[in-house]
Amino acid sequence: MPFKETLVETREQRGMTQQELASKLYVTRQAISRWENGETEPSVDMRKLIATVLDIPAIRLFDIDTTQLCQCCGTPFTVPNMPRGTEADGAENPEYCQWCYDSGQFVYQSEDELIEKTTPFLMEATGMSQDEAVSFMGVIVPHLKHWQR
Repeated sequence: MPFKETLVETREQRGMTQQELASKLYVTRQAISRWENGETEPSVDMRKLIATVLDIPAIRLFDIDTTQLCQCCGTPFTVPNMPRGTEADGAENPEYCQWCYDSGQFVYQSEDELIEKTTPFLMEATGMSQDEAVSFMGVIVPHLKHWQR
């Protein structure tokens, strides 16, 4: 569901007005209105704050289908020529990309290592700042299969 719809639905479920939510987020009521109308969208960190105030997982505020992502790094498989990971016998693995899973072995040993090494690629691909990219990865990565042990 798009961010604007999730925001309206969740705010209303909590019985909050735009002004009440705005006060808790230290923004104007007009900012909430613009987000709900789809005129603008808040930053990654603001979405995390909104999730905290509304008591929902932050990932709900991103219109992302995690089933279409590498289940280790979050890179979308819709990227052209995205290489799939391989098993020890050379068979393709449909859940992981080659950069995370090669010959039946995971490349990254921790979420922190993954985020540190992949942030520059996310920055280049999206134009996000380093802080935004790290924050975004911090939202997505814990919801991916590999990190839900």
